[in-house]
Amino acid sequence: MGSDPKWQTNIITDDEGIKEILESCNTMAVIGIKNKESQPAYFVPKYLKEKGYKIIPINPRLEEVLGEKAYKDLTQVKEPVDIVDVFRASDKIMPHAEEALKVKPKVFWMQLGIENRQAAEMLAKAGIKVVMNRCMLTERSRLIKE
Repeated sequence: MGSDPKWQTNIITDDEGIKEILESCNTMAVIGIKNKESQPAYFVPKYLKEKGYKIIPINPRLEEVLGEKAYKDLTQVKEPVDIVDVFRASDKIMPHAEEALKVKPKVFWMQLGIENRQAAEMLAKAGIKVVMNRCMLTERSRLIKE
């Protein structure tokens, strides 16, 4: 069938690519963050904040999480975002991917169990790196030894 289109290199699946993202990025907008300690959408960003990442909560139902002001959506965030980290069902990803096109993060990361190929292709073609179906906590603790 020939070689993969160039944009497909923006869909990151290898350990080296994941590690490079985790080491080079600092500011993370977390879509779907929760305030319940037992949920991954709370304890994963909490872990990342403890590891030195700046967390920007995105959840229209919350005022603040992890001591940070929560925003209604991604377009309200005024500072540059390195990673958009998403805790939403796969079929709810597209509106967030479209918002990401407006703010131009380096990476759009869909957490474990979340995959949307249409969104991934759209973002990758726009030059945004995409990670799907990976837990950032698991990947960071596995790939970065402290």
